[in-house]
Amino acid sequence: MRLFVDEVVIHVRGGRGGDGCVSFRREKYVPKGGPDGGDGGHGGSVWLRAQAGLDTLLDLAGRHHWYAEDGRPGSGANRHGRRGQDRIVNVPVGTLVFDDQTGQLLKDMVEDGQTVRVAAGGRGGKGNSHFATSVNQAPREAQPGRMGRARILRLELKLIADVGLVGLPNAGKSTLLSRVTHARPRIAPYPFTTKEPQLGILELPGFRRLVIADLPGLIEGAHEGAGLGDIFLRHIERTRLIVHLIDLCPPEGSPTPVEAYAIIRRELEKYSSALAAKREVIVGNKLDLTDADAAADALAAQIGRPVLRISGVTGAGLRELSEQLWTLIAEIRADEEREARVLAAAGPLELLGVFDDDEPHDGEESGHDPRDDERASPNPPGSGPAGGRASALDPWGGCDPLDDPPVGADPPPEKS
Repeated sequence: MRLFVDEVVIHVRGGRGGDGCVSFRREKYVPKGGPDGGDGGHGGSVWLRAQAGLDTLLDLAGRHHWYAEDGRPGSGANRHGRRGQDRIVNVPVGTLVFDDQTGQLLKDMVEDGQTVRVAAGGRGGKGNSHFATSVNQAPREAQPGRMGRARILRLELKLIADVGLVGLPNAGKSTLLSRVTHARPRIAPYPFTTKEPQLGILELPGFRRLVIADLPGLIEGAHEGAGLGDIFLRHIERTRLIVHLIDLCPPEGSPTPVEAYAIIRRELEKYSSALAAKREVIVGNKLDLTDADAAADALAAQIGRPVLRISGVTGAGLRELSEQLWTLIAEIRADEEREARVLAAAGPLELLGVFDDDEPHDGEESGHDPRDDERASPNPPGSGPAGGRASALDPWGGCDPLDDPPVGADPPPEKS
């Protein structure tokens, strides 16, 4: 089993632009050929890419520095330097990207294949051919390449699942997950066996699939961090449905089923009102034990909600639970699709002033005219599919992070 890591801090830096070249045309029969120094290549950029096959940030925990390649310098005969290779960093779907210094949420990676540029490369310097004038026909100056953007990012993973399992320690959540999916979490007859979230896929006839997340057991005060509860609770913020698993026959001295339900509900409400408002299925476990049926009846009467009864050991009630979960998830998905159609029909939202784009990304000193950068850029702000409005919302500093790399750029390499 791979170690689960849900938060890392990484340093990213775009490549430095290549220097412009000072060169003069020297050919037979061409006296005083004039300047022909080429431009330096732009530095490569660092991109994050969401990948569905990942479920942990472990690969980034052992490598904290991600730098793109520098651009190559220009040369004579107006030959431009090669652009630096981009660096692609793969992250799990559901990763939140924060600026570690300001705490600002920069991007929420919620779709497979979604990419975002987090550190733009520096622009290449201009060769001396750009500086020829009527009074200076042999310029001996060229621009140096500019530094790429450097950032310190905090990546925080929130698992994306259809169903989230919550309950007190030793309620049988891991056993339930192992019975209805192919997941193989650690199972033992003592509390706190599960120390990190687990994911499993429930497959039903008719090519129906659900993703289920099993959270470590929650205790009183979890919303304040007791037992790392605040860290675990964030992983069910994205789930569509909560399954509240309750031990119908708890050991002596443990909370009764009614008390267990009240504890978890209280923690959900204190952590987030949105989390507490999610649809919920109440499931009583350990139906194979004596008096479990009577305990389920008493629980349903006390809370005024139906209680589905199962046994994770014998498998009783699991088929009914699986079908009910699918029915509820299908209803929730249909509601989400209707809401999406309504929002699409209402037209694009005006999100002015969400981000401040007041920091140059090419290392130039303050006081320069940013329009010069835009004219020199092979992919100026506002040239992407979203146009100028998208560039006004760009938190990355100068170009839409969802735009394609600049025209003529080398294809981005695979993560190394």
